[in-house]
Amino acid sequence: QVLLAESGGGLVQPGGSLTLSCVTSESIESAYGMAWYRQAPGKTREMVARITNIDTTTYADSVKGRFAISRDDAKNTLNLQMYNLRPEDTAVYYCRWEGRFDYWGQGTQVTVSS
Repeated sequence: QVLLAESGGGLVQPGGSLTLSCVTSESIESAYGMAWYRQAPGKTREMVARITNIDTTTYADSVKGRFAISRDDAKNTLNLQMYNLRPEDTAVYYCRWEGRFDYWGQGTQVTVSS
């Protein structure tokens, strides 16, 4: 089993920035890919950004140009830099490990409000 621990969430004003991190218990290089998802109240969980083991990245249209996903293999850490945050970015953000089995972290709350 792979354990994932997200951090970095919090309250930020519209237009602000946050960086989320996800530390994994196994070598991140052994994953097929890693991704960030989010789930807002009353909505289904949606993919925000994804990075493969060859560093191919994919973003949801709603965050393109504002979010950047990256991985630090030496630290077994997945990051999500978020800029120009909007109230509609408010959600619980989850880290996902994609491999033979998929694993999820417990999530970190991001609230964008003035």
